[in-house]
Amino acid sequence: MKKIIYPFFAAVLLFTASCKKEFFDINENPNSPTEQSITPKVLLPRALHNVGVRVGTTFDYAAFWMSYWGHSGSYGQSIEIESYAITTAFQSTQWTGWYDILNDINTMEKKAKQGGEPFYEGAAKTLKAIGYMYLVDQYNNVPYSKAFDFVGNITPAYDKGEDIYADLFVQLDAAGKLFVQAETNGIDASTKSADVMYGGNTESWRRLVNTMRLKLLIHESQVVTAATRNTVVGQITADGAGYINQGSQAALVNPGYAVVDKQQNPFWNTYKITALGVTDQYNRANNYVLNKFTSTNDIRYQYVFSPAVTPLNGNTYKGVNFGEVVPNNDPYKQQNQSDVAGPGLAKLATQSQPVFTAIESLFLQAEAAERGWISGSAQTLYENAVKESFAYLGVGAGTGQAYLTAGAANPSIGYAAATNKIQLIVEQKYLGLIGLANFESYVDYRRLGFPNVPLSLNPNRLTNVIPLRLAYPQTEYNYNAANVAAQGTINPQTSAIFWDK
Repeated sequence: MKKIIYPFFAAVLLFTASCKKEFFDINENPNSPTEQSITPKVLLPRALHNVGVRVGTTFDYAAFWMSYWGHSGSYGQSIEIESYAITTAFQSTQWTGWYDILNDINTMEKKAKQGGEPFYEGAAKTLKAIGYMYLVDQYNNVPYSKAFDFVGNITPAYDKGEDIYADLFVQLDAAGKLFVQAETNGIDASTKSADVMYGGNTESWRRLVNTMRLKLLIHESQVVTAATRNTVVGQITADGAGYINQGSQAALVNPGYAVVDKQQNPFWNTYKITALGVTDQYNRANNYVLNKFTSTNDIRYQYVFSPAVTPLNGNTYKGVNFGEVVPNNDPYKQQNQSDVAGPGLAKLATQSQPVFTAIESLFLQAEAAERGWISGSAQTLYENAVKESFAYLGVGAGTGQAYLTAGAANPSIGYAAATNKIQLIVEQKYLGLIGLANFESYVDYRRLGFPNVPLSLNPNRLTNVIPLRLAYPQTEYNYNAANVAAQGTINPQTSAIFWDK
């Protein structure tokens, strides 16, 4: 294993030790990578796969807090996550995991710029925006401008979250232009092969760039200035590629997933069953979201959750209440409850891993249109988002439209019937992104206050509420003490992300 120690990462791994069956060995000896072998063409598929892994499998804490999931009756309580009394050890791999990926992306961007490879430079800037968005949305201020400048700077200062967001807009605008340049230059076969998400299609990358710009704007909806908003929307319009929409436009990663140990689709491998036959017996459906589905005859619960392996008392679909103390004599154990990898989410071990779905994009567009930020019918965009959710899950053709038609008079479904249309859009987005973008619902909850999910039933919660952010990892206090101390006293219960108003 080649390990590079950075004080503020604790141990960032530029090149992870590889098993012989792992993806993306970068030369014949994965423990001794050479400068010549570390090319953008080698780094891109690795970065895309790792982004897919993080988006698809590392936000289970958000799924618990947003009442998507809970732990099965076969396990005891997780006091820290259920009491919201989180520490500097809680989810520390969010920090190291994203910085590991961003280190590869930073290397790819530098090498692409040096080598005059605009496609890879544009891809690096786009992926950088994704990674830093997740870091800011969890920690607020983080190392950014000096994060990988290690010459005399092994303890980098932090940048403000709002300043990082502002620069990400700059990076994304540059990325869009780089993809136009790359298309003009021509995309060779090896680049198409290395791009395990879009196969070298620059227009698809530009749609992702534009949708990321819109996502950042929506995240800071409560604080963004009209000048910034108008500038960014103008840049999106000038690009001309539009946003991710229905069909084959979603950002889906697939480096060649196979039913082989360490090569399965990440979501399937984590929440369904490994290639070695190990099933997820911990994560189970939450009664809150299960009831949200069943109360409106929304059949999607049968696609995001699985029927219990051994139903009890006729409960084919059985959930749990987050944080509830389950007595020892409760008969419902993991085999009697619904897992979180239903047939609409976990379709195949070889399926592509979503990074950004058309479902999410359409809901973002609907909210932006409802706010008057972009052109288009907010109602049409909203209804297309709902129908895209049904389609993605594989529910029968026309079922999404039937759901909207039957619920037209219901203010929780019908656009015309809703008095608060932003709330309608966001709460349907909550139902549409379960298992696909669990973290996005946590963002919406903090910035807008809905959906009004129930708090944990764990008696250790006391007066705690759902945290506003994560605590900086202990490694930062150990190795970058002065710079993390400059952020002030961090209390996840009261220290908000800059856009959380």
